[in-house]
Amino acid sequence: MASIFTKIINGEIPCYKITETEAFIAFLDVNPNAIGHTLCIPKKEVDKIFDLDEATYNGLMQFSRKVALALKKAVPCKRIGVSVIGLEVPHAHVHLIPLQSMDDARFITKIKMTPEEFEKTANAIKSYL
Repeated sequence: MASIFTKIINGEIPCYKITETEAFIAFLDVNPNAIGHTLCIPKKEVDKIFDLDEATYNGLMQFSRKVALALKKAVPCKRIGVSVIGLEVPHAHVHLIPLQSMDDARFITKIKMTPEEFEKTANAIKSYL
């Protein structure tokens, strides 16, 4: 069965897309730790990040870096945190989280955003790519 991320890639489920290439896509997390919380994923569905082939793994990290640099310019924060956990969705993904404190990286407190706030945030990040 396709993961929710594969359904997003295939256009079956909408997302707040930041950018994509032939191999990767970045979109806002709909259950964010902070404004701008972005997911970067390979379009190839592989459950665990270290099961990705080396070229895809390295490509995902390069893609994530590009998105993180734009995210840092778009969302005021002390730094962009990077997390790979992989327990909720069986599809390798990188979390990019604008951090003000360590609490933003803990996945305990979530923020609520309106569709308009998601759109505004996605557009702000896109403007720096």
